[in-house]
Amino acid sequence: MLTVEIAPLGARAAIDNMMQLYAHDFSEQWAGSERGELDEHGRFVDYPLEPYWRDPDHIPLLLRSDGHLIGFALLNAEAHSGRPTDRNMAEFFIVRKHRRGGLGTLAAHAIFALYPGQWEAAVARRNLAALAFWRRAAASDPQVSEIEEIDLDDASWNGPVIRFRVGAGA
Repeated sequence: MLTVEIAPLGARAAIDNMMQLYAHDFSEQWAGSERGELDEHGRFVDYPLEPYWRDPDHIPLLLRSDGHLIGFALLNAEAHSGRPTDRNMAEFFIVRKHRRGGLGTLAAHAIFALYPGQWEAAVARRNLAALAFWRRAAASDPQVSEIEEIDLDDASWNGPVIRFRVGAGA
């Protein structure tokens, strides 16, 4: 059984630890650039998690399957498109052991159900697997409507942004 829960402050270390795994997975997207290098302690640069326990529009979520931690999601309201947005999927991570079995899609749908409104999921241009995932996750959820994809290549973002509405009117 999949569960989605708001992460309490005491779970920040768990998200910080999983963020290292996430950065490792994502580091292949940074090939050929200075980003994604390990520090002298063998760690990736820490992700700025403070806003997720400070700002009301930033929401840290823990994802569990049968009680076991399998990943996290970080939501905020920062629109990459420059258009009004209620929620942005800032980061989404499922550990490799639990990928490709449908848990990621179930988690995305459960998160959408908890937070209706206008959504964005911005995907780094090189991350083709994530783009395919977010296209499927949005299209396969009966609560989702008004799906559109915007291709951005400017100072604010380089890659596709999937916009969609969840809930009322879907």
